[in-house]
Amino acid sequence: MRVWEREITAVILLLLISVIVGGITGHIILLIFLLMLGIIIVQFAQITRFEKWIRGGGRGKYPKTKGIWEDIYYHIYRIKKSEKRRKKKLRNIIDQFRQSTEALPNAVVILGPHDEIDWANKAARDVFGLKTSDKGQRIPNLIRFPEFNRYLRSRNYKESVVLPSPVDNRVSLEVKVISYGAGLRLLMAQDITQFKKMELMRKDFVANVSHELRTPLTVLKGYIETLQDMDDGHSPLLTNSFIQMQGQTERMQHLVDDLLLLARLETQQKKTTCVNVPSLLTQICNESDTLGKLKNRIQLTLESPANIVGEEQELRSAFTNLVSNALKYSKEDSTVKVRWYEDTYFVVLAVEDNGEGIAKADIPRITERFYRVETKRQRKVNGTGLGLAIVKHVLMRHDAHLNISSELFVGSCFSCHFPIKRICN
Repeated sequence: MRVWEREITAVILLLLISVIVGGITGHIILLIFLLMLGIIIVQFAQITRFEKWIRGGGRGKYPKTKGIWEDIYYHIYRIKKSEKRRKKKLRNIIDQFRQSTEALPNAVVILGPHDEIDWANKAARDVFGLKTSDKGQRIPNLIRFPEFNRYLRSRNYKESVVLPSPVDNRVSLEVKVISYGAGLRLLMAQDITQFKKMELMRKDFVANVSHELRTPLTVLKGYIETLQDMDDGHSPLLTNSFIQMQGQTERMQHLVDDLLLLARLETQQKKTTCVNVPSLLTQICNESDTLGKLKNRIQLTLESPANIVGEEQELRSAFTNLVSNALKYSKEDSTVKVRWYEDTYFVVLAVEDNGEGIAKADIPRITERFYRVETKRQRKVNGTGLGLAIVKHVLMRHDAHLNISSELFVGSCFSCHFPIKRICN
């Protein structure tokens, strides 16, 4: 028999006894009243003792009692004991996590919903100058860099942000935020000082080599042109050799020019003006159409009169690369559509062709330097492999981004998205 069944049975027996005794003595109502009062007093005393034990956190052994209350105490005691074991296990897991993250070479900071610091490892304390007492402080109040604060406020953590260490400005940190849980975020920072130095050395090397190559290439080109003028045409082999030498020299010249342009984009300060984009696009399309074998291949649509703040020569270079690529990689009798328009958030240049298209696997890589899609073409397409890398760098310097949509054997669309805030009169 269960405990509560025994309790009910005992109450019923007491009630029967009271009825029998009351019937004999003639005080049946009084005895039932006294029985009920006694039961209420006992239960009230048990509830008071239970409430006192619970208020104290249910620590230690539970009070000795009998009946249903002993079962209640026992079950709560077991729940408390199980909860204690679970908390201990969870505490051990947290301690292990903190010990492991303390040993990480990268800085790790756990941020709360309002950018407050919940926890930071040793590397974070070293590179950001944080202290243990900074727990609960909002991190924008401690790391005062405008680009970092903009990055935090944007809530767009797909990219990372590079900033100097608040402790030592010679140290460069790449900071990335990862969202998890309900409003919680993990801030991670990596020391990329050495990488930045190597990147700078590479840029300097490319710029210096490209600059040094210009003079010998100019000399070679001059001598080849002189020899071509002296060629009387009696030797087909010699004539063909001069043509090939001139073609390769010009190809090398274009490569050097593109490398120097990339070097300038990476190092020079921006000199912005209000660029008349519709006029610029009209010039580029007219020039590109004139150079082609067939006229009127380019269909220019100016749906917006918007001008944007930028560097005109850089924009000219980027737009020219997109238009010339569309002409090169599509059939000679096909139309290339160039469209300048506005939407809610951006002013957009879209260049669309009906060419050979690009495989999905190649799209993420085609803006890399010297990367060219390997496809079997009916005709050879000359290029340096730097055009889209130049486009990417120009757009980055104008707070813009490049979207690429393409389908093999159908065509491609390259669209440059400039933020509305760059529109000027």
